[in-house]
Amino acid sequence: MTQPIHQQIEQIFHEGSRQVFASQARAFRDLDLADDAMQEAFAAAMERWPDEGIPETPVAWLITTGRFKAIDTIRRREKLKSMGPDVAVRLQQVADSNTQRGDAVIEDDRLRLIFTCCHPAIDLKIQVPLTLREVCGLTTNEIARAFLTTPKTMAQRIVRGKAKIRDAVIPFVIPDVEDLDEAISIAAKIPPAKKGTVEIRPLFQIPQ
Repeated sequence: MTQPIHQQIEQIFHEGSRQVFASQARAFRDLDLADDAMQEAFAAAMERWPDEGIPETPVAWLITTGRFKAIDTIRRREKLKSMGPDVAVRLQQVADSNTQRGDAVIEDDRLRLIFTCCHPAIDLKIQVPLTLREVCGLTTNEIARAFLTTPKTMAQRIVRGKAKIRDAVIPFVIPDVEDLDEAISIAAKIPPAKKGTVEIRPLFQIPQ
């Protein structure tokens, strides 16, 4: 039996929301804006897909819709003059290609986001919690429990991490070869995470 469409959208959100977020983060280099764009894209899906049907590539649809939502937000903030040219170029290069290239490009965005959250310019105490929040989608309360601290303290760390990415203009890129070993050694400490639980073991293994 086919699932009701709202349940299908909830499943897409569970499986693909962090991919959508990562793509927005790479395009706009603003994690708060990326989160807003992702949320608005899923809200648009809830409104339109019951009548129009689920697209053949729903994650790509959400990424493209999120980009337009983010541009609308930038306009409302009256920042289009300074950010507009960069956004327009990125939109031209990336939005349509996501539909054509499929999940491989989206996965690359998630990998870039991991390395961004683990950038050496960010405090070591912040790198792993920030990654669990922005890449894995855990709540602040879940991360705080895993690190045996209060939600307020953890929220402050995550806010500082996002501010550092914005203010230091940390790039959303995969590191160069000469910097890759250090970046991987940090990223390998991130535990694989599911909503409601954090298993403390490496996210991936480093070849010996």
